[in-house]
Amino acid sequence: MRHTILFSAIALSALTATAACKVVKNVDPNDASEAEAALTDEERMAIYAREIWDTDVMPTVTAHLVPLDELRSALAQDVDAAGDAHGLRPEGEANPWNFAISGTGTIIEAKTESRAAKLHLDTDGDREIDVTLQLGPIVRGTTLRDAMPFLLFSDFRDQIEFAKLGNGLNAMAHERLTIPEGDLVGQTVAFEGMFTFRDLNSTLEVVPTAMTVGE
Repeated sequence: MRHTILFSAIALSALTATAACKVVKNVDPNDASEAEAALTDEERMAIYAREIWDTDVMPTVTAHLVPLDELRSALAQDVDAAGDAHGLRPEGEANPWNFAISGTGTIIEAKTESRAAKLHLDTDGDREIDVTLQLGPIVRGTTLRDAMPFLLFSDFRDQIEFAKLGNGLNAMAHERLTIPEGDLVGQTVAFEGMFTFRDLNSTLEVVPTAMTVGE
């Protein structure tokens, strides 16, 4: 009887100790959600930009391409009519239009050694710079992000995350370019890309999505 009582007491103590313990699940380092949580905003948005580049971004650019000369004529007549016909912009009439263009020009000035590399072009034959191709890796603006109708600010956590997405898309544009070496001044360049319209007199700052020099 004494042994039975002693055994019962030991069993009861073991059960009480077990109930007081919290079972913690071991984290699998390969679990996708855990891995994503460990990424910075910049890393996550860079991955997302890469995922959508070929499937969503480039088809949108291609579908809205308009020859630069044609767009210039349309803008000179009526900016908003040109925007309605060819442009893309976030919701809200206060937002500027973004346009996808194709064109050719002569390189007047080349700054390819800088991290904000650029080609300055004459595209209308007057020997004056009227288009700047932003080659990067440092690229100003968010035209690629703002032109995509499927990228809505409300779908992202905050302005910081949305800004990092813009950087990620600019980085993808830079990555896909082949920038020739050597003296490029005087050579012809054919390009496709996007820019944000400011006014009729400003040099167009284009983020190229395709570019061929000297062919």
